[in-house]
Amino acid sequence: MSTAASDQLDMGALKQAIEGRDAAAQAAMFAPDATVTMIDHEHSPSNPQRLAGIDAIRAMLDDVYSRDMTHEVTHAVGGPGGAAYTIACRYADGMRVEVAAVLDVRDGHITHMEGVQAWDPA
Repeated sequence: MSTAASDQLDMGALKQAIEGRDAAAQAAMFAPDATVTMIDHEHSPSNPQRLAGIDAIRAMLDDVYSRDMTHEVTHAVGGPGGAAYTIACRYADGMRVEVAAVLDVRDGHITHMEGVQAWDPA
């Protein structure tokens, strides 16, 4: 595996995009053929949510950031070929969501994201 700087993701820019709810900036960090796999209360490990391509990923980000909630990146690490982060989210009514994601990175862009989300009980 190459350790060139281009194999690393700009973690500061990622944090800023997430916390600023900037779907366009975050989507620009994904490769055009990127994939996302998410597991949560609606998508079990045997049937996860799968997104393929930048258009589907951007639509998901637009949906998430349109909600009345805050996002705080609580941990973020990155290195050659990969990165990971956790996010603490809070809806206006106080409900919390925690997200953990692991990323594959190539040429400075996310090629695959694998995540798990957990919500407070409704």
